[in-house]
Amino acid sequence: MLRFLLKRFIQGFFVLFGVSFLSFLIVKLSPGSILDQLKLNPSISPQTLEELSKAYGLNEDPITQFFKWFWNALHFNFGLSLQYHAPVLELIEERLPNTLALTLTSAFFAWVLAFPLGILAALKKGSLFDRLILSFSYTFMSIPNFFLAFLLMFLAVKTGILPVGGTHSPNYETQPPAEQALDYIKHLILPATVLTLGGLAGLIRLVRSSALEVLNSPLMVYLEAKGAPFRVKLKHLIRNMLNPFITLLGFEIASLISGAALVEIITGWPGLGTLMLQAVLSKDIFLVMGSLYIGTLLLLVGNLIADLLLALNDPRIREGVN
Repeated sequence: MLRFLLKRFIQGFFVLFGVSFLSFLIVKLSPGSILDQLKLNPSISPQTLEELSKAYGLNEDPITQFFKWFWNALHFNFGLSLQYHAPVLELIEERLPNTLALTLTSAFFAWVLAFPLGILAALKKGSLFDRLILSFSYTFMSIPNFFLAFLLMFLAVKTGILPVGGTHSPNYETQPPAEQALDYIKHLILPATVLTLGGLAGLIRLVRSSALEVLNSPLMVYLEAKGAPFRVKLKHLIRNMLNPFITLLGFEIASLISGAALVEIITGWPGLGTLMLQAVLSKDIFLVMGSLYIGTLLLLVGNLIADLLLALNDPRIREGVN
């Protein structure tokens, strides 16, 4: 297991380096910079711009800039944001909890609902329940998240059931802790519902297909012939269909964060997505790079967790790991 973890850490380092380097090149090759935007301000003198360029290391060649930044990034020092004039890490720490609250909440409900509904649909294949589940899945897989977000926002504004935009109400500071938590949850419901419905629709189809494949396997036919109790068959069904979903779990973190970015921007949820958009529009290179670095780390951590869960669930993989 130690060899396995060491191998994963080495692979993760090279992935992190490669993603950071490619992202840096893309940002650098894009036209313009934040200093070009500052040049349009007549109150900022050329001397001030030159001092800013030296202070942020923008006057050095790109390769030197990248290696200096990457070495500092390994110590979680992402530099200063040129747009906010504040440490990038502080800005990310301020927004990351909101993004994690949104993605983890939607992932939890999507996965918790997908497994019982998908398995039940497979067990009752061809029934009215199965057709309803498939209809739900096809419907919400066909509706893009951004359009669903607009629909739910329209309903929320028209009905006044849920607040739209931000993480809290104007009187948040004067509320007691319990009401503050409830207010935060109310603001979270709308963007989390958008992500949950989109993720749930796809997961239900995958769970149903995987369950049908296992139900038609020789093992389940054998258990059926022996007259095994439903509890035993259900245990073997879930155990044998878990592997692909554990693998999928590793990519779920990255896909949720990327999917959450658009939903955050549309619904006004102040997470990493809105921060990244502002950073890209203003050419704030250090803020863009810091956000991408954190996103890559989350993907690597998710894959590592998935690998460990696979080893725990499947003895064949566990023996290979050891």
